[in-house]
Amino acid sequence: MQELRIKELLLRGKPGTDVLVKGWIRTRRDSREFSFLEINDGSCLMNLQVIVSQEMPGFSQVLKLTTGSSLEVRGKLVQSPGKGQAVELHAESVVVHGIANPDFPLQKKKHSFEFLRQIAHLRPRTNTLGAVARLRSSLSFAVHSFFQERGFFYVQTPIITTSDCEGAGEMFHVTTLDLKNIPRNESGDLDYTQDFFGKPASLTVSGQLEGEAMAMALGRIYTFGPTFRAENSNTPRHLAEFWMIEPEAAFFTLQNDMDLAEEFVRYLCTYVLEKNSDDLSFFNERIDKDLIARLEGIASSPFQRITYTDAMKILEEKNSSFEFPVKWGSDIQSEHERYLSETVFRKPVIVYDYPKEIKAFYMRLNEDGRTVRAMDVLVPGIGELIGGSEREERYDVLLGRIKELGLNSENYWWYLDLRKYGSAPHAGFGLGFERLLLLVTGMSNIRDVILFPRFPGNAEF
Repeated sequence: MQELRIKELLLRGKPGTDVLVKGWIRTRRDSREFSFLEINDGSCLMNLQVIVSQEMPGFSQVLKLTTGSSLEVRGKLVQSPGKGQAVELHAESVVVHGIANPDFPLQKKKHSFEFLRQIAHLRPRTNTLGAVARLRSSLSFAVHSFFQERGFFYVQTPIITTSDCEGAGEMFHVTTLDLKNIPRNESGDLDYTQDFFGKPASLTVSGQLEGEAMAMALGRIYTFGPTFRAENSNTPRHLAEFWMIEPEAAFFTLQNDMDLAEEFVRYLCTYVLEKNSDDLSFFNERIDKDLIARLEGIASSPFQRITYTDAMKILEEKNSSFEFPVKWGSDIQSEHERYLSETVFRKPVIVYDYPKEIKAFYMRLNEDGRTVRAMDVLVPGIGELIGGSEREERYDVLLGRIKELGLNSENYWWYLDLRKYGSAPHAGFGLGFERLLLLVTGMSNIRDVILFPRFPGNAEF
């Protein structure tokens, strides 16, 4: 007797085969002679219909089963007379592992996403969040496949850091100091010499700086891990804890960086269209009717590329319709990103060569002295998906930028060292994994594409 996941059984199960299936009940309905169970085991969106005859030993136990109960069923596959699946299972024995209480909150009805966030430990059992979880798994594999196929090495950068990569100061501090009895030095400041690391430490906002060190040794690397932002943003696009994919490549220019980013996004869209068609069809039907067409467009068409200066000219003509009017030197807001990608070009757009004042210290200064070799990838439905740049490889220029922005150069001594010992042109970018999940699912809130979301005021579960 074979033990099969429901996905395999529905794809390749042959009538007449004896099988063992384990899962959870989605629904149960009874007739005079039979009980009809819909069982799901998380392997796919579809349920397996199980028919239990009243002649089966222990049938009375089946009548006690509730939605959410766990069980295993042994029986024989038969050709299904109904529509939707080729086979169904005629039970010969049922073992009940856990009866779900009658107050199980996921009954057969529509639940709002706001409600489901309150029961994040149970919501993966819903069709929507189960499909999100399967797509996260599939895309994680695709990320590694893409970079490994192109000669990039996977590296793990620190979670705890003493460097602020973005220079914005929105970091979660890590300490072992007694907050009820905080030690002070003679000037009245916190005495970090008594802390665990002997200096201020925080959760990382990016593995980029350490990634650059690895790229100077291995040539091409990528990171894929959790990052943290203590930004008080209650928006559908921001999380306090999220996953970031960050490649870094020696001897890459901004042009190479844009090429890699475009190839990466198109690869991932192609991958899910080929490997996750059932879950994508679900999202296309229930969440976003244009999802599959949009992903097919991204996968098949070259991205538009435009300088920041030219993008500003386009946006300034529509200033009267924006909540945040723009001018040269303004940061590009979400409404501007979506206007460019959804209305003007109707495809992904790469905006590059930004004013230095609105970008981080490590981005390479252009010859005009006003702009840096930065780029953002904007996609329809999301806005910014990727941010990247060619890095400043010149020691004197980098040191000047650090001082210009009021950062403490001593905190970046080792990063500056990379410019002293065999410095080379290099570039990289960061892609927020949850933003990618928004793109491929059509979901509207980033809190619904990560299992246990962390955001201001919420660290439950």
